[in-house]
Amino acid sequence: MADTDASNNQRIRQVVLAIPAGQVATYGTIAEKAGLGRAARRVGHALHKLPADTRIPWHRVVNAQGHLSLPKNSDAHATQRERLKLEGIEFSVNDKIDLRRYGW
Repeated sequence: MADTDASNNQRIRQVVLAIPAGQVATYGTIAEKAGLGRAARRVGHALHKLPADTRIPWHRVVNAQGHLSLPKNSDAHATQRERLKLEGIEFSVNDKIDLRRYGW
């Protein structure tokens, strides 16, 4: 099982690395592209385990509604939002990202 988890995590990381700057992908899209079917939660778990100094652009992964999934008042939420804004991604008044415009 551990080998499978490591292999799945590697595939998830490779897909996330491919998301271009200025675009976002949903957890479900990452799961599909990594060959994990509809295992969106699996993607979330893999990204949560990344080290703080990772170069993998985890901030480009959002939920299926175009919202950030991290707790709204957390430092990680603020970091993700700021990184996306620096890449030119705009948020609506209800903190939503237009997936038709910015989706990968």
